[in-house]
Amino acid sequence: MDEFMQNLIDEGHLKTESIIQAFRKIHREDFLPAEMRSQAGEDHPLPIGLGQTISQPLTVAFMLELLQPKMGEMILDLGSGSGWQTALLCELVGREGHIVAIERIPPLSEFGKKNVSAYGYKNAVFITGDGTRGYKPMAPYDKIIVAAAAEIGVPDILLQQLKVNGRLVIPVGKYEQDMVVMDKVGLNEFHEARYPGFQFVPLVPKVWGE
Repeated sequence: MDEFMQNLIDEGHLKTESIIQAFRKIHREDFLPAEMRSQAGEDHPLPIGLGQTISQPLTVAFMLELLQPKMGEMILDLGSGSGWQTALLCELVGREGHIVAIERIPPLSEFGKKNVSAYGYKNAVFITGDGTRGYKPMAPYDKIIVAAAAEIGVPDILLQQLKVNGRLVIPVGKYEQDMVVMDKVGLNEFHEARYPGFQFVPLVPKVWGE
């Protein structure tokens, strides 16, 4: 992974020092099933079971660079999967910050919780639930990041759960997505930026098995 991470830095995908240090500390292989760990340094999604994948490292780097997590922030992490991005966020917000990790598949949520706990982080809450509705009990959030595609547009409910001056990063589209950044600059006022060329599994509005 070291060589590949250096490539991300050299190519300008990883540029914020705090995010670079988080990538150095949190190893992707620790969030993969044992049989997949030898492929951790490859720049593509990898299966983590139950029909789900861990995201491509370049994509995770790109999204975190857009999100710009800061120490002490409250961040909602939707589609937390095996916990790699969650652990990166735990490191980036520090002990005074909090991560709310939502995953709709119960065994995967438990896998992610175990993986993050192995790094000693105590600033994440893991919840099995419907990510399309965010998580109102701990709202509002400084930042929201979504690792699944909203096929018909940015969900209003997520925008409502952002603080003013907060930021949402979410892929939007059905077959190929734009990475959309929404900055909440007023109570009902947003600035939007789009970056094309991504592919994610869809954001599914139900808990696994229901």
